[in-house]
Amino acid sequence: MSKGMKTEEQLGPDRGFEFETDDEENQARRQADAGSSSSFSSSSGDNSRGSISTTDRCDGPQGSYQPSWPQSYRQSIDLLSSVLSPGAGFLAGSSLLQLGNSFRGGSTAGDDYQHSQLAKPLIPHPLPSTGAHTSSIVSPHSKPASFFYPSVLPPPPRCSTSQAIVNGLNVLCGVGILTTPYAIKEGGWMGLILLVFLGFISFYTGILLMRCLDISPELQTYPDVGQAAFGAPGRLCIAIVLYLELYASCVEYIILVSDSLSSIFPSSHANLLGIDLSCNQLFALTAALAILPTVWLRDLNLLSFLSAGGVIASILMVLCLFWDGMVDGVGFHQEGTVLNLTNLPVALGMFSFCYSGHSVFPNIYSSMIEQSQFSNVLLVCFILCTSIYAAVAAAGFMMFGESIQSQFTLNMPHRFMSSRIAIWATVVNPLTKYALTMTPVALSIEELLPSKHQSIFVAVVIRTLLVISTLVVALLIPFFGFLMALLGSFFTMLVALILPCLCYLSIQRQSVTIWEVVLCMFIIMVGVLCAAIGSYSSIKEMVDSYG
Repeated sequence: MSKGMKTEEQLGPDRGFEFETDDEENQARRQADAGSSSSFSSSSGDNSRGSISTTDRCDGPQGSYQPSWPQSYRQSIDLLSSVLSPGAGFLAGSSLLQLGNSFRGGSTAGDDYQHSQLAKPLIPHPLPSTGAHTSSIVSPHSKPASFFYPSVLPPPPRCSTSQAIVNGLNVLCGVGILTTPYAIKEGGWMGLILLVFLGFISFYTGILLMRCLDISPELQTYPDVGQAAFGAPGRLCIAIVLYLELYASCVEYIILVSDSLSSIFPSSHANLLGIDLSCNQLFALTAALAILPTVWLRDLNLLSFLSAGGVIASILMVLCLFWDGMVDGVGFHQEGTVLNLTNLPVALGMFSFCYSGHSVFPNIYSSMIEQSQFSNVLLVCFILCTSIYAAVAAAGFMMFGESIQSQFTLNMPHRFMSSRIAIWATVVNPLTKYALTMTPVALSIEELLPSKHQSIFVAVVIRTLLVISTLVVALLIPFFGFLMALLGSFFTMLVALILPCLCYLSIQRQSVTIWEVVLCMFIIMVGVLCAAIGSYSSIKEMVDSYG
């Protein structure tokens, strides 16, 4: 038996996956019979990934299978994470397919892989169930075609190590950077130690997700890992948590645009059908109207190009902040408390939100040509992002002190050109990312509809209702900083700390060392404690703000 491989009995009776190992003779026989079997052989060696065969749950006559949910996760998250690399595309035959390939580096090995994979599904077609082990994962090819979700899906995009680093930075270095100076105000300068600590733990749990994926090449996303660990309920629960996190991020985007435009045009107001709209309400509505056409786009490849705008906007915000401090004369002033235990949980939630990229890490790993470099990719991304977060946090708080607001751009003097550039970059950033972030949620809802109810009209209605709902939530909870702290305390702790450890201990329980068990249990306890305290503190702050 190859090192790291596990038999069906080791994984337990209810995991939904069946792992096998083969000797060379069986491998040759299976390769000769390729195309008629739903099991993929694994090559022996220390770095080999196990093989997986799946059968589907029969809810009717033999050969009638219930497709898993969500099937659209891989493709939609690939779009969200890729920068200047739209991937293989959602629409077969799209003219953007070849253009997207040109951004991935044109590796011969990568191209050969793509062409070979086009002939087979992500998860092999299930055979009729003959045993007790079942799985709800099936080929996306079994999903009926719809307006936004075609019947034939392409393989995941292949990227080089450098492209993977860029994609990782795109995921990690987002709007969370705006609140880092405010987090120092809430928790004191010692909060920076928490930032580094959270970065280290998040890096380690990212490695744990990689080890979970290594058990089989058919595991490519976070929900796949959840099913390998806990069966169909694990896949369902993890998918729901990830989609709620994406939805909440879209709410944050509307609040961010509203706050930024309100700082530029503070005296704006309007009367709509007899309803007086305040400045923030007016621009929240404006943001929703501006975003709405982007979520209607059918060719989702176009959205992937928008992710580059988010990266550029983040870079501009950071550069303009330091330009204000060093060139425009705002200056840096040492002040603030060393430690504020009362508000430290809120600061913890804000810092945690900065590392909410684990939902995408499995996709980046699965897309890499050289997957052995993934740990180095994560290390580079976390070191760079943690350094940027710490520098911006320190500089922003030293520039504006106790008057710092939840977004440091709101404190930047409007008389400086650099400040105006930073504020408008803050407006552009959410506008470029909203559709990419909401697309996975919309596709997952569309999957649940019967085929006869899927149409252009229904798809547009779903996306319109999602935008309206995020607008309503943003108007009811217009607290950017505290909402971000809540998201970081609850969702990030769950997705980045607790779930990776639980999945790893479940999948690798026969080979995990005692030290890994101790470390994982410590991380789980830290995650649960921080989630409970941080969520309570954030909700309390929002309630107090209403008073």
